[in-house]
Amino acid sequence: MASPGLLSGAHLALALGLAAWTLLFLARLVLTWYPQLDPNQGKLRWLGALTEPLLGPTRALIQPIGGVDVSPVIWVGLVSLARELLVGQQGLLTQALRQAQLAALS
Repeated sequence: MASPGLLSGAHLALALGLAAWTLLFLARLVLTWYPQLDPNQGKLRWLGALTEPLLGPTRALIQPIGGVDVSPVIWVGLVSLARELLVGQQGLLTQALRQAQLAALS
């Protein structure tokens, strides 16, 4: 069984990483309200570089609905689901961490 310290670090890193992805996709969602801003140009280029590898293929599968790009909404939902399943209160990694902590106490 993995040590509680190792699991705790992995849990924190994964929780922070998934939270960051959620924020990035939320930022892209807000940018869809301003079509004149291009996330692949200028100061927003970093946002486009981090999110477009996932949003591009999603757009190819799911076309805009009524002219609105829904791919950021889909990714916010998917990342939120992954976060809950892995590091939420009843998440897999959270449960493994609790088991490791209990095992270390006994």
